[in-house]
Amino acid sequence: MNSLIQLWHRTFTKTQALEGIASLALRLYLAPVLIQAGYNKLANFSDTAAWFGNPDWGLGLPMPELMTALAAATEFFGGILLLVGLLTRLVALPMMVTMLVAAFAVHWQNGWLAIADASSWLANERVLESVEKLDRAKAILQQHGNYDWLTSSGKLVILNNGIEFAMTYFVMLLALFFLGGGRYTSIDYYLTRNRV
Repeated sequence: MNSLIQLWHRTFTKTQALEGIASLALRLYLAPVLIQAGYNKLANFSDTAAWFGNPDWGLGLPMPELMTALAAATEFFGGILLLVGLLTRLVALPMMVTMLVAAFAVHWQNGWLAIADASSWLANERVLESVEKLDRAKAILQQHGNYDWLTSSGKLVILNNGIEFAMTYFVMLLALFFLGGGRYTSIDYYLTRNRV
């Protein structure tokens, strides 16, 4: 029993030096996704604001220019801060809000799945209806296109645009809120390591 305790202690002591790896991995995964999303909103600001504000074919959000600016800045600049691990906990908060808004204002009506997969237990009616559309698209491409070439990079799918990605990012940001930027792997750590 003593040797098990010693083994545990040696293992735990070694993993303390690596405990920032999980935060680093989350940050490195999220940063490019968020930076790209923010960049797309900034590069297409007027179109994004029109979509945010239009109640007929968009989201119908109030103050669409302000909402676009807030979402774009949060994702773009927040993603850069995440990349280097600066103000990690602070930037995680508005990003979590952004992900919740995306999940419930944009993706909610599409269900959980991001990609339509009729074999999933999470498939809703919308996903099940996509089977016929996907079969028809495949038939057209097989008849009129080079189907093998078109699918050589992956199988043909239908985007369902459900809440899956937004909620996954939310959970990852929530973890970063509690974990912080990471020991030895973030600017946050080096700025705060001497504070008591």
